[in-house]
Amino acid sequence: MTMLAPWASHPAHSRGRLHKEQSKSGGAGERGPRDDYQRDRDRIVHSIAFRRLRHKTQVFLAPDGDHFRVRLTHSLEVAQIGRTIARALGLNEDLTEALCLAHDIGHPPFGHAGEDALKTAMADAGGFDHNGHTLRTLMRIERAYPRFDGLNLTWDTLEGLAKHNGPARHPGWALRQADEEAQLELDTYASLEAQVAALADDIAYDNHDIDDGLRAGLLCVDQLLAVPLVASGWDRVRSLFPDVSERRQARELVRSQIGVMVNDLIAETKARIASSGVEIVDDVRAAGRALVAFSDQMRIAERDLKRFMYANLYHHPRQLEAADAAHRIVAGLFAAFRADPALLPDEWRSTLPADEPGLSRHIADYIAGMTDRYAVREYTRVIGPIDMPEGF
Repeated sequence: MTMLAPWASHPAHSRGRLHKEQSKSGGAGERGPRDDYQRDRDRIVHSIAFRRLRHKTQVFLAPDGDHFRVRLTHSLEVAQIGRTIARALGLNEDLTEALCLAHDIGHPPFGHAGEDALKTAMADAGGFDHNGHTLRTLMRIERAYPRFDGLNLTWDTLEGLAKHNGPARHPGWALRQADEEAQLELDTYASLEAQVAALADDIAYDNHDIDDGLRAGLLCVDQLLAVPLVASGWDRVRSLFPDVSERRQARELVRSQIGVMVNDLIAETKARIASSGVEIVDDVRAAGRALVAFSDQMRIAERDLKRFMYANLYHHPRQLEAADAAHRIVAGLFAAFRADPALLPDEWRSTLPADEPGLSRHIADYIAGMTDRYAVREYTRVIGPIDMPEGF
């Protein structure tokens, strides 16, 4: 690992874990020479929730093409970008990677369509949000260890997951529960590693969704040229590689645009750190603003790209048709299990709370953990066949 900057997170200064741990033999190095952040990363990678991301929607619902991104591949791509940025800034790469890999674990099946359905179904039980459910999954639902629920991640990792998008001043019930247990200081900014993870996520999906949209035929290059950031990158690629196919040029566009955004973020962040006067990681939390950021010019360009993607890809008629089917599946499952909890599998029925809101939240936990294809199978088992749009 590269030399850490003074304001980076250091495992030796971690605030520790909720539950004291001791190996069976009492030997500190029984499971390898890893520090606390490396252990957090590895616990996430080995978790059931992380493995399920391979069959959860990123953009395209239950895609029938092998080359489209899913939550798992997206998380790996975010981690690659995050580590690159962390290394350039002298931050802790292992903590950054852990946060990048875990940031989408709380997503239910079918991405934002599934989340919207659960949010509506759970309106009387406090609602649902995927970020709060990430903490709930990692602190309560995963049960890999003999003496405690959850993965017992460090405070630093839990804090980063709770606040990677900035202070959580209006947390939902799941995030409030996590805060009551771990004292996550939700009204402050998180570490620089968490801030890097948030923008690495933006960089990854801004660009890789272009790649998937072109592959699916829902976008074309001529459309994309309406976005100034893309247009300037396309001119550069065409001048460098005029004799290759448009498909290869488009792949190069995505790669080079990631580089442009990463370099801008690194330069702007270095300037912000230098002008902020921060000296240690606690100064970062007290800074009162994000220190990891794009330049004003790139921030505006990235916002324009997002606006284009929502209008032309995320809200494309084919996407909306698929989202409608996904909403029916998730809403139908919740209603069926709520009306007759005996339909739940034995493991989930045996731990079902008797009263609200615990009962509804337990059902939502079960549904949120489903993969896209398992949700379709459960709907068929519990309710009956459903007509799916092309692509499922």
